[in-house]
Amino acid sequence: MSEKDPVMLSLDEAAAAMRAAMRETIRRNSTWYLIQAALMVIAGVAAILAPLVASTFLVVFLGWTLVAVGAVQLMGLIGADKVPHFWLQLVSVILAMIIGFLFLRDPAAGIETLGLLLIVFLMVQGMARVVFSLTIRPLPNWGFVLASGMLGILLSLFLIANPVLSVVVLGLLIGFQLLGEGLALGYLAWHARKG
Repeated sequence: MSEKDPVMLSLDEAAAAMRAAMRETIRRNSTWYLIQAALMVIAGVAAILAPLVASTFLVVFLGWTLVAVGAVQLMGLIGADKVPHFWLQLVSVILAMIIGFLFLRDPAAGIETLGLLLIVFLMVQGMARVVFSLTIRPLPNWGFVLASGMLGILLSLFLIANPVLSVVVLGLLIGFQLLGEGLALGYLAWHARKG
């Protein structure tokens, strides 16, 4: 039996120490993690029950984020006209702020824009998965990747035929994401507290 490489041994020890520290941190702060998990579950359920409100909140939040980030970047560009690609960065900042202001001025149009981006994303992602599945076809379970890609393409086509539903889908995706993360965090915190 060969001895383990000292470098690998120290990396294993470091990884074990990090895992132990993380477990202790989660155990020590489990109450706060449980509160955060409960709030995420509540927000997720609310978004699922009112997906249009969740979509509107997403657009308004994104709008304010784009305006704030653009303003901070613009302040960073003041007096930096000798920075490489200054004009490109300036155009990027201005576009971010304009899009943010447009989202804030008309959240309904922002929701439609995000819905369109979701449709494009699902179509491109679906086509990429189909192509990928066909390139790995001899490997086991390639059919699951193919099915996933086909599902993405079908969902995007369904949303193209029913664009109003893309607005609802955004809110539902937010809701299911919050619900899933909240349940996972709560499960982790609950078991860390007990152990």
